[in-house]
Amino acid sequence: MAEPSHDPPPPGGAERPPSGLTRLSDRVRRIVAPNPSPFTFTGTCVYIVGEGEVAVIDPGPADSAHLDALLAAIPGERVARIVVTHSHRDHAAGAALLKQRTGAPIVGARAHVATDGKPTRADASHALDYTPDEALEDGARVAGRGFTLEAVATPGHAANHLSFALIEENALFSGDHVMAWSTSVIAPPDGSMRAYLASLEKVAQRSEAIYWPGHGGPVGDPQRYARALISHRRQREAAILARLEAGEASVAEIVARVYPGLAPALVGAASLSTLAHLEDLIERGLASSDGAIALAARFRRA
Repeated sequence: MAEPSHDPPPPGGAERPPSGLTRLSDRVRRIVAPNPSPFTFTGTCVYIVGEGEVAVIDPGPADSAHLDALLAAIPGERVARIVVTHSHRDHAAGAALLKQRTGAPIVGARAHVATDGKPTRADASHALDYTPDEALEDGARVAGRGFTLEAVATPGHAANHLSFALIEENALFSGDHVMAWSTSVIAPPDGSMRAYLASLEKVAQRSEAIYWPGHGGPVGDPQRYARALISHRRQREAAILARLEAGEASVAEIVARVYPGLAPALVGAASLSTLAHLEDLIERGLASSDGAIALAARFRRA
């Protein structure tokens, strides 16, 4: 899930991936799920890694017709692993159905657990019935015929978010952590701005030459782009602090000034990311709130 960004996209960023099966490299193919929206761009990118015996990364929504098309695109091949970057419904809801169809185990992100034990607005984004057969930790590897995937913990957009490095091609499947067409929504309490920025710093120090994201086209020159995303977020942070200093105390007031001209359908996402910034600023002693940190709270500059 993403929010609008005014940053220029990196090379490939404006690409609208075709829906059919597309060969991306010697080891990687892609098919796009039919779930376009303001938050998923043209749909969820489903990646097929390997030949003959394959791993499917992020099978997408629980849409039988979509899974029919996915399996029809790889006739005679066996799905050996279903790999999930994070448990948001547009990425993980189809995992259980694909497992039923293929018998392949689900590996990757751990199951989502509500932060305070009861559902919140952020929890509604998750496939709450998603259950991996094996939850992977940072650095864990999934080996297949001719390929190796290494889990790279990248929390922030979701607490359980993993990216996956394809060792043989110096590529990274970046899920919703880094996308070329837009920045990611960070929705507390599951999403964390502090964790997101730390994860951006982490991938910016890695060596991958290309990112294959969960939505949209590839990210070229990814280290430069990750650093640009960090700069973008720091600019948002400065703008929010300026609004607090001007006496604007609510998320709604801040969003109206920091995101001028924003489409009404995107105000909710921008509000959640603003709340995530405020949560981080409070943790760092730069802001305070009246009571619990929530969309309805009042905030001030510390």
